[in-house]
Amino acid sequence: MATSTANLERERLLKLAEEYRDKGYEVFFHPNLEDLPDFLKTYRPDMIVRRGEENVVIEVKSRASLNSSSNQYLSNLAKAVEKHPGWRFEFVMTNPEDIMYSLKAEGSLQEDEIESQLQVARHLTTQHPESGILYSWSLVEATLRLLAQKEELSLEGFDPLYLINQLATEGVISKSEYQLLMNLLPSRNSIAHGFKTTELTQNSVYELIELTEHLLKTLHTGDEAD
Repeated sequence: MATSTANLERERLLKLAEEYRDKGYEVFFHPNLEDLPDFLKTYRPDMIVRRGEENVVIEVKSRASLNSSSNQYLSNLAKAVEKHPGWRFEFVMTNPEDIMYSLKAEGSLQEDEIESQLQVARHLTTQHPESGILYSWSLVEATLRLLAQKEELSLEGFDPLYLINQLATEGVISKSEYQLLMNLLPSRNSIAHGFKTTELTQNSVYELIELTEHLLKTLHTGDEAD
Protein backbone atom coordinates (compact mmCIF):
# COMPACT_ATOMS: atom_id res chain seq x y z
CA MET A 1 0.00 0.00 0.00
CA ALA A 2 2.78 2.44 0.95
CA THR A 3 4.67 1.69 -2.26
CA SER A 4 1.56 2.13 -4.36
CA THR A 5 0.78 5.46 -2.67
CA ALA A 6 4.36 6.69 -3.18
CA ASN A 7 4.24 5.70 -6.85
CA LEU A 8 0.95 7.53 -7.40
CA GLU A 9 2.34 10.66 -5.76
CA ARG A 10 5.52 10.48 -7.85
CA GLU A 11 3.55 10.00 -11.07
CA ARG A 12 1.44 13.07 -10.29
CA LEU A 13 4.58 15.04 -9.46
CA LEU A 14 6.20 14.06 -12.77
CA LYS A 15 3.08 15.12 -14.65
CA LEU A 16 3.05 18.48 -12.87
CA ALA A 17 6.73 18.96 -13.67
CA GLU A 18 6.04 18.38 -17.36
CA GLU A 19 3.14 20.83 -17.30
CA TYR A 20 5.24 23.53 -15.63
CA ARG A 21 8.18 22.97 -18.00
CA ASP A 22 5.81 23.41 -20.94
CA LYS A 23 4.89 26.79 -19.46
CA GLY A 24 8.53 27.85 -19.26
CA TYR A 25 9.24 27.15 -15.59
CA GLU A 26 12.53 25.83 -14.25
CA VAL A 27 11.78 22.70 -12.20
CA PHE A 28 13.58 21.46 -9.09
CA PHE A 29 12.60 17.95 -7.90
CA HIS A 30 13.15 17.40 -4.18
CA PRO A 31 15.47 20.43 -4.15
CA ASN A 32 18.79 20.23 -2.34
CA LEU A 33 19.45 22.43 0.69
CA GLU A 34 21.53 24.84 -1.39
CA ASP A 35 18.59 25.32 -3.78
CA LEU A 36 16.30 26.45 -0.97
CA PRO A 37 15.95 30.00 0.40
CA ASP A 38 16.67 30.46 4.10
CA PHE A 39 12.99 30.39 5.10
CA LEU A 40 12.63 26.90 3.61
CA LYS A 41 15.81 25.34 4.99
CA THR A 42 13.87 23.38 7.62
CA TYR A 43 11.48 21.93 5.02
CA ARG A 44 11.87 19.40 2.23
CA PRO A 45 9.31 20.36 -0.43
CA ASP A 46 8.47 17.87 -3.16
CA MET A 47 9.16 20.38 -5.89
CA ILE A 48 9.90 24.05 -6.54
CA VAL A 49 9.30 25.70 -9.91
CA ARG A 50 10.54 29.13 -10.95
CA ARG A 51 9.85 31.54 -13.78
CA GLY A 52 11.11 35.08 -13.55
CA GLU A 53 10.08 36.48 -10.17
CA GLU A 54 7.48 33.76 -9.59
CA ASN A 55 8.33 30.86 -7.30
CA VAL A 56 5.95 27.99 -6.53
CA VAL A 57 6.43 25.44 -3.73
CA ILE A 58 4.56 22.25 -4.59
CA GLU A 59 3.54 19.36 -2.35
CA VAL A 60 1.78 16.26 -3.69
CA LYS A 61 0.01 13.96 -1.26
CA SER A 62 -2.61 11.23 -1.36
CA ARG A 63 -5.34 10.90 1.23
CA ALA A 64 -3.66 7.72 2.43
CA SER A 65 -0.52 9.65 3.38
CA LEU A 66 -2.33 12.47 5.19
CA ASN A 67 -2.43 12.40 8.99
CA SER A 68 -2.21 14.92 11.83
CA SER A 69 1.57 15.13 11.49
CA SER A 70 1.61 15.68 7.73
CA ASN A 71 -1.30 18.14 7.97
CA GLN A 72 0.66 20.16 10.52
CA TYR A 73 3.77 20.11 8.32
CA LEU A 74 1.82 21.27 5.27
CA SER A 75 0.08 23.98 7.26
CA ASN A 76 3.40 25.31 8.59
CA LEU A 77 4.98 25.15 5.13
CA ALA A 78 2.07 27.01 3.54
CA LYS A 79 2.26 29.78 6.14
CA ALA A 80 6.05 30.08 5.70
CA VAL A 81 5.69 30.43 1.93
CA GLU A 82 2.81 32.91 2.00
CA LYS A 83 4.86 35.38 4.07
CA HIS A 84 7.26 35.98 1.17
CA PRO A 85 6.35 38.09 -1.91
CA GLY A 86 6.87 36.28 -5.17
CA TRP A 87 6.29 32.90 -3.56
CA ARG A 88 3.11 30.81 -3.43
CA PHE A 89 2.22 27.37 -2.12
CA GLU A 90 0.43 24.75 -4.21
CA PHE A 91 -0.98 21.60 -2.62
CA VAL A 92 -2.08 18.83 -4.96
CA MET A 93 -4.13 15.82 -3.89
CA THR A 94 -3.66 12.64 -5.89
CA ASN A 95 -5.43 9.25 -6.20
CA PRO A 96 -8.92 10.68 -5.66
CA GLU A 97 -11.44 8.07 -4.56
CA ASP A 98 -14.09 9.40 -6.93
CA ILE A 99 -16.96 7.08 -6.00
CA MET A 100 -16.42 7.49 -2.26
CA TYR A 101 -16.03 11.24 -2.70
CA SER A 102 -19.35 11.49 -4.53
CA LEU A 103 -21.13 9.49 -1.85
CA LYS A 104 -19.70 11.66 0.91
CA ALA A 105 -20.42 14.87 -0.97
CA GLU A 106 -24.10 13.99 -1.17
CA GLY A 107 -24.22 13.84 2.62
CA SER A 108 -22.61 17.25 3.14
CA LEU A 109 -24.49 19.87 5.18
CA GLN A 110 -26.53 22.29 3.11
CA GLU A 111 -26.95 26.03 3.52
CA ASP A 112 -30.03 26.08 5.75
CA GLU A 113 -28.52 23.41 8.01
CA ILE A 114 -25.29 25.38 8.35
CA GLU A 115 -27.15 28.59 9.17
CA SER A 116 -29.19 26.97 11.94
CA GLN A 117 -26.16 25.23 13.44
CA LEU A 118 -24.07 28.41 13.53
CA GLN A 119 -26.17 29.61 16.47
CA VAL A 120 -25.39 26.38 18.28
CA ALA A 121 -21.69 26.91 17.55
CA ARG A 122 -21.81 30.45 18.93
CA HIS A 123 -23.51 29.30 22.14
CA LEU A 124 -21.07 26.42 22.52
CA THR A 125 -18.10 28.75 22.09
CA THR A 126 -19.30 30.93 24.96
CA GLN A 127 -18.77 28.08 27.40
CA HIS A 128 -16.25 25.82 25.66
CA PRO A 129 -14.06 27.41 22.93
CA GLU A 130 -12.31 24.08 22.29
CA SER A 131 -15.61 22.38 21.47
CA GLY A 132 -16.74 25.51 19.66
CA ILE A 133 -13.90 25.46 17.14
CA LEU A 134 -14.49 21.80 16.29
CA TYR A 135 -18.17 22.47 15.69
CA SER A 136 -17.52 25.74 13.84
CA TRP A 137 -14.81 24.22 11.69
CA SER A 138 -17.17 21.51 10.46
CA LEU A 139 -19.56 24.26 9.38
CA VAL A 140 -16.97 26.35 7.58
CA GLU A 141 -15.71 23.27 5.72
CA ALA A 142 -19.26 22.49 4.58
CA THR A 143 -19.59 26.12 3.46
CA LEU A 144 -16.32 25.99 1.52
CA ARG A 145 -17.57 22.90 -0.31
CA LEU A 146 -20.76 24.77 -1.26
CA LEU A 147 -18.63 27.63 -2.60
CA ALA A 148 -16.54 25.21 -4.62
CA GLN A 149 -19.73 23.71 -6.02
CA LYS A 150 -21.08 27.15 -6.91
CA GLU A 151 -17.86 27.99 -8.76
CA GLU A 152 -17.92 24.57 -10.44
CA LEU A 153 -14.46 23.70 -9.17
CA SER A 154 -13.28 20.11 -9.55
CA LEU A 155 -12.22 18.93 -6.10
CA GLU A 156 -10.22 15.79 -5.50
CA GLY A 157 -10.69 15.41 -1.76
CA PHE A 158 -12.02 16.66 1.55
CA ASP A 159 -8.78 17.53 3.32
CA PRO A 160 -9.25 21.05 4.78
CA LEU A 161 -5.79 22.29 3.80
CA TYR A 162 -6.34 21.17 0.21
CA LEU A 163 -9.80 22.77 0.15
CA ILE A 164 -8.58 26.10 1.55
CA ASN A 165 -5.66 26.27 -0.86
CA GLN A 166 -7.81 25.43 -3.88
CA LEU A 167 -10.35 28.16 -3.08
CA ALA A 168 -7.61 30.71 -2.38
CA THR A 169 -5.78 29.83 -5.61
CA GLU A 170 -8.99 30.28 -7.60
CA GLY A 171 -9.75 33.59 -5.88
CA VAL A 172 -12.96 32.29 -4.31
CA ILE A 173 -11.80 33.37 -0.84
CA SER A 174 -9.72 36.46 -0.13
CA LYS A 175 -6.19 36.55 1.20
CA SER A 176 -7.42 37.70 4.64
CA GLU A 177 -9.99 34.88 4.75
CA TYR A 178 -7.32 32.40 3.72
CA GLN A 179 -5.01 33.68 6.46
CA LEU A 180 -7.67 33.42 9.16
CA LEU A 181 -8.38 29.81 8.22
CA MET A 182 -4.69 28.93 8.08
CA ASN A 183 -4.10 30.55 11.48
CA LEU A 184 -6.86 28.49 13.10
CA LEU A 185 -6.19 25.18 11.35
CA PRO A 186 -3.30 24.13 13.67
CA SER A 187 -5.46 24.73 16.77
CA ARG A 188 -8.35 22.81 15.25
CA ASN A 189 -6.04 19.91 14.38
CA SER A 190 -4.45 19.83 17.83
CA ILE A 191 -7.80 19.71 19.62
CA ALA A 192 -9.30 17.21 17.16
CA HIS A 193 -6.44 14.79 17.81
CA GLY A 194 -6.34 15.14 21.59
CA PHE A 195 -3.51 17.64 22.01
CA LYS A 196 -3.48 20.78 24.14
CA THR A 197 -3.26 24.23 22.60
CA THR A 198 -2.65 27.60 24.24
CA GLU A 199 -3.25 29.66 21.09
CA LEU A 200 -7.03 29.33 20.89
CA THR A 201 -9.20 32.17 22.18
CA GLN A 202 -12.94 32.65 22.34
CA ASN A 203 -12.66 35.65 20.00
CA SER A 204 -10.79 33.65 17.38
CA VAL A 205 -13.62 31.10 17.26
CA TYR A 206 -16.15 33.93 16.93
CA GLU A 207 -14.11 35.21 13.97
CA LEU A 208 -14.40 31.78 12.36
CA ILE A 209 -18.18 31.79 12.89
CA GLU A 210 -18.46 35.30 11.41
CA LEU A 211 -16.36 34.24 8.44
CA THR A 212 -18.69 31.30 7.85
CA GLU A 213 -21.71 33.63 7.97
CA HIS A 214 -20.05 35.95 5.45
CA LEU A 215 -19.15 33.11 3.10
CA LEU A 216 -22.74 31.85 3.21
CA LYS A 217 -23.94 35.28 2.07
CA THR A 218 -21.56 35.21 -0.91
CA LEU A 219 -23.39 32.14 -2.17
CA HIS A 220 -26.19 34.55 -3.15
CA THR A 221 -24.52 37.93 -3.65
CA GLY A 222 -21.68 36.67 -5.86
CA ASP A 223 -19.15 38.70 -3.85
CA GLU A 224 -15.63 38.18 -5.08
CA ALA A 225 -12.49 37.89 -2.98
CA ASP A 226 -10.92 41.18 -1.94
